[in-house]
Amino acid sequence: MKTPMPPPTLARVMEDLANDAKRLLDLISKTGDDDEYLPWDKLRYKTPPAGLTHEEWWAGLKLRRRSNLRYLPLEMIDGRQISYALPDMVLRELDYVAQRASGQILLPEQVMSKTSRDKYVIQSLVEEAISSSQLEGASTTRREARRMLAYGEAPKDRSQQMILNNYRAMQFIREIRDEPFTPERVCEVHRIVTEKTLDNPDAAGRIQTNPDPADRVKILDEEDRLLHQPPPVDQLPDRLEKLCAFANASGDSTPYVPAVVRALTVHFMMGYDHYFEDGNGRTARALFYWSMLKQGYWLTEHLAISLILKEAPARYARSFIYTEQDEGDLTYFLLYHLDVIRRALLALDEYLNRKSLELMRTRALIVGGPGGFNHRQVALLQSASRNPSNHYTAESHMNYHAVSKQTARNDLYDLERRGLLERTKISRQFAWVPKGDMFLAGPATFHP
Repeated sequence: MKTPMPPPTLARVMEDLANDAKRLLDLISKTGDDDEYLPWDKLRYKTPPAGLTHEEWWAGLKLRRRSNLRYLPLEMIDGRQISYALPDMVLRELDYVAQRASGQILLPEQVMSKTSRDKYVIQSLVEEAISSSQLEGASTTRREARRMLAYGEAPKDRSQQMILNNYRAMQFIREIRDEPFTPERVCEVHRIVTEKTLDNPDAAGRIQTNPDPADRVKILDEEDRLLHQPPPVDQLPDRLEKLCAFANASGDSTPYVPAVVRALTVHFMMGYDHYFEDGNGRTARALFYWSMLKQGYWLTEHLAISLILKEAPARYARSFIYTEQDEGDLTYFLLYHLDVIRRALLALDEYLNRKSLELMRTRALIVGGPGGFNHRQVALLQSASRNPSNHYTAESHMNYHAVSKQTARNDLYDLERRGLLERTKISRQFAWVPKGDMFLAGPATFHP
């Protein structure tokens, strides 16, 4: 990614207009509504209002924006407070995300029930773990990654280790969702995320401490020009303490900060401060999930945010840079990520509708069997109908459905008894495979 063009300073533009009252009046009167809230890097390609240069148009917008900024108790490296605005587009997206992610809109029964929710959560955790790792350079295929997680296989390389770590970190976030943010907890999340993946193993879970600027992590563009220089290491402990205090603030604290804004600010600051030698991005995304879950947005655990971020990693990076270039205005970061969350929620809707129909069809086809099937067996039969070459173990069935190993064994032995699966041995453990060609024609061939 190339470095975005930094904006002209408001002071310089205003200085140029100091002795031209008419131009100054034009700047104020001709600057209309700021509907798009564009950064300078995009605004400079738009046509300015008649009679204004691009720089004057930008200055007029900045004056309007400054009057509406809300300030957070967090700082940029130069000491400026992080701020954000609430234009209509941000308010609309915040309302949408708040309604959907907190579960205030009715969802299909398959998600609302605890057993089914657990199934969807496990799948979402797997998807997020894979995508977040691939965003940071992991190169394994999705199929191989899913197989490793489903069957409890040992990682074959560093990429698979990253994915396994991310999966474990997301599980850990679920466990501590109601606990307060502390520097120790943040470091523990980072340790889980980076275990066995760092060139320096001792750096896992440890804030950078070497004061040598040459040792400090830096963010470079595609031409090796500096994109971002994080704060010096001696500032990191205090900055992390302040971030944790901000993350823990209640909804009735002053100044009021919308919950989603709070979670996205945590995400931004983790990436901006870069507390660790490596793995900052993965840790930042994990902490975003933690903040959302901690504030009651339970549906977040069903979303694979990184899957969308991975589609356009340069846009993700620019959302950080635009904020840093424009005096710590977080609005650019909020706009981008609110759109990402909306897209993830819509993708969840599509997935749920599709899975609900699949589930209804499968249940209708097998409902006549003696004793029927539980929802875990239905899911396995459905999987086997789509992928007749698959095999299933007690451990993979247990991990996928979050049940005990004995319950998983009972499910598989029952399907074996009914003649749907046959038992074999793979890597010294029992595995079950679809029996003969029973599933090759699809679910309609089920004969319990």
